[in-house]
Amino acid sequence: MCSLSANMLLPTKLKPAYSDKRSNSLNCLPVSNTRSKRKNQSIVPMARLFGPAIFESSKLKVLFLGVDDKKHPPTLPRTYTLTHSDITAKLTLAISHSINNSQLQGWANRLYRDEVVAEWKKVKGDMSLHVHCHISGGHFLLDLFPKLRYYIFSKELPVVLKAIVHGDGNLLNNYPDLQEALVWVYFHSNADEFNRVECWGPLWEATSSDGHRTQTLPQTRCKDECSCCFPQVSSIPWSHSLSNEGVTDYPGTQAEGMPKPEKL
Repeated sequence: MCSLSANMLLPTKLKPAYSDKRSNSLNCLPVSNTRSKRKNQSIVPMARLFGPAIFESSKLKVLFLGVDDKKHPPTLPRTYTLTHSDITAKLTLAISHSINNSQLQGWANRLYRDEVVAEWKKVKGDMSLHVHCHISGGHFLLDLFPKLRYYIFSKELPVVLKAIVHGDGNLLNNYPDLQEALVWVYFHSNADEFNRVECWGPLWEATSSDGHRTQTLPQTRCKDECSCCFPQVSSIPWSHSLSNEGVTDYPGTQAEGMPKPEKL
């Protein structure tokens, strides 16, 4: 995403058309004009990075892997794995019982770490959506720009949530109460400043870039076995506690511990 991935989430008018590229290569332009065009082109990545993030449903591919698109998640684990291709400029959303590891094996994913994973949870009777992003840690390139990566993820997450809502539309149409479920966003980082949890409000609000966000921890599930909490074990094996003890991770990641909200 913004590569993180800028291409897919930006207005198409900012992208140079193929015909424009071809005509530029065929025409002999004065040196001054050529330099001017190069200067303008250098502005495009900046505009893509800081311009509005736009969801385009035509660029979303949805995969249902072993799950029904109409069954309510309080009875079956439901996990989302969303990745972006810089080559095709398309998003792939896998909806399954656990993380779709096959989406996370490529060298580009290991380099950019721009995937987003999420899962539905029922805690003490209340449904909530828990979203995880990797900010830094794992290799030194990710450690160079944690602030920029946090900014990009924060800016583009409403688009990611729109992709989830669109891709799992049948579920949300059958159970509109899920639109009221709180969205918790976990930013995983080895930098304390960006290792945090944020509540983005109900799902319908979290899909808006103007949504209200607070730094707080979600309520914990019951200690004893009960029927008001599900699932018993998270389908996302990143650390979900304030300690790194006993944490395992899926291939290509490094467990960084549960993000800690800043003291208010």
